[in-house]
Amino acid sequence: PNESLVLTGTGDVLEPDDAVMGIGSGGMYALAAAKALLESDLDAEQIARKAMAIAAQICVYTNDALTIETLDATAS
Repeated sequence: PNESLVLTGTGDVLEPDDAVMGIGSGGMYALAAAKALLESDLDAEQIARKAMAIAAQICVYTNDALTIETLDATAS
């Protein structure tokens, strides 16, 4: 199954709405941008890159130097 979960600092496990999540200081900005971009024809990596670029423009604690790692969803 394709599922994203967030483990909080207090040990709670949360399932994000709309299968996207944002964490960190600019997380809410990136989350808002990603939710808007979900309605586009972009793939997951493109959405992540654009959402982080938007967050970096808004949040002083978020920068645009990214390292994005992708997982092969077809691997067993």
